[in-house]
Amino acid sequence: MTNNNETSILFQEIAIYIEDRIINNGYLVTKNGAIDSYGEMAEYKADTIQADQIFTFEETYKLIPGMVDIHIHGANDADVMDAALDSLNKMANILPKEGTTSFLATTMTQGEQEIEAALKNAADYIKQENQAGKAEIVGIHLEGPFINAKRAGAQPLEAIQKPDIDLFIKWQNIAEGNIRLVTMAPEEENGLNLIAHLKETDVVPSMGHTDAIYEEVKRGMEAGVIHVTHLYNGMRGLHHRDPGAAGASLLHKELTTEIIVDGIHIHPEVVNLTFQQKGKEGIILITDSMRAKWLEDGISSLGGQKVIVKSGKALLENGSLAGSTLKMNDAITNMMSFTGCSLEDAVYMGAYNPARQIGILDRKGSIQSGKDADLVVLNGENKVVMTICRGQIAFHDMEGN
Repeated sequence: MTNNNETSILFQEIAIYIEDRIINNGYLVTKNGAIDSYGEMAEYKADTIQADQIFTFEETYKLIPGMVDIHIHGANDADVMDAALDSLNKMANILPKEGTTSFLATTMTQGEQEIEAALKNAADYIKQENQAGKAEIVGIHLEGPFINAKRAGAQPLEAIQKPDIDLFIKWQNIAEGNIRLVTMAPEEENGLNLIAHLKETDVVPSMGHTDAIYEEVKRGMEAGVIHVTHLYNGMRGLHHRDPGAAGASLLHKELTTEIIVDGIHIHPEVVNLTFQQKGKEGIILITDSMRAKWLEDGISSLGGQKVIVKSGKALLENGSLAGSTLKMNDAITNMMSFTGCSLEDAVYMGAYNPARQIGILDRKGSIQSGKDADLVVLNGENKVVMTICRGQIAFHDMEGN
């Protein structure tokens, strides 16, 4: 469900990061919730372009496509597993502050009833509540429960299950076809069969929370694995006598890898190594954030487990990392800082690649006429100062606070 959006907006005198280049002094017009036209200011004809709202910017400001977060559990004291429309609304309303305009509601390993309630709630939200002016839920990321207990991380051990095609089909029906990505361990019993089923039904099979050795990863790829959930975290690492899941991910260009660039989950130099190996084409920036994001440090929760958040670092009582409090705009600036990549590269990894991977590039992920008007204005320090979600202003703070 979307609002009937007839408002038009004109952005002018701003650098525009379109799909294949940067227009250094450009204009862009939105109309009916979509990107209508754009170009150089030298080509701009004021008498032919009408807009309800007009914004003019300082020389250092940039207009980029909205970010697409395909792995996010929660924010603003809300979590997908709450199975409440209000929780998803809290997330959708606050994410534009960090430049995210669409996301996959991400579940976690829990009991079947809890997962089913979350899936039904997300499906209901997509039908009833997906309105312009807030981040759009574009599907569901099922993280677990078909994972390896040896690499559970913050996923509750007691709820882990073996891969089960019939159970997945039941869940996809409950989700009304909205599950777009599944994180699972390919080496588990019946894992390859489930991967093949996912591939056949246009769901992205992702390797994650896995203890797979290199040969098992290869078999998973042959069955259909094309994606890696939070590379390095929750998987067999790289060893010179055992490439493991991490080594396979670096080696194979066919595998697109999520990374959490908060400086906690992956050392900055390893982020740099990953970028040098995978390039902008092989990386997707995610937050993997939980309900403590946008809240003060203190006690929080994840999947019924107590989480202690200190200086933005979220840990279970046993010391395991419990997701992150990373904001997407910080993932962008951290990526640039850790690797020396350009803003253009970081935007490619935060918007274009995730939209392409989950099959929504026809309307998200880049600035192109006809696509949804999901846009973010950055100031000279690359702070988010305005976010547009399907043609409506979702966040506006020109001070960049």
